[in-house]
Amino acid sequence: MFLVGIFQWWYGAGWRRHMQRVGLGVLRTADFFSIGLLVRTLFDPFRQISAGQVRAQAPLAVKMQAFFDRLFSRAVGAVVRLLVLFAGLVVISLRAVWAVGSIVVWALLPLTPVVGIILWQMGVLA
Repeated sequence: MFLVGIFQWWYGAGWRRHMQRVGLGVLRTADFFSIGLLVRTLFDPFRQISAGQVRAQAPLAVKMQAFFDRLFSRAVGAVVRLLVLFAGLVVISLRAVWAVGSIVVWALLPLTPVVGIILWQMGVLA
């Protein structure tokens, strides 16, 4: 009866709790990288640095310099955000693969003593 209770917990409440914990870990990793925010702010100026406002009466050279300063800041911001976005997607993908593997191992772990005994009987394990 004791073993039946252990297996009921292992493949019931224990497995559900493990999957919730693993899923929460993947969500926390996704929240850490803030993929949605990175995509929404992809072309914003880097660290909100901008050339500021240029008066309408300013010379054309000042306006052009401010335009290219803002353009450069946005380009730097896009490159940095793309790198973080790519790294985030890689880490989230690896975390998801790890999570699936963890869930599979959880399901197969109780079978290891049986497999060990069978392999021992076959002479594979000395």
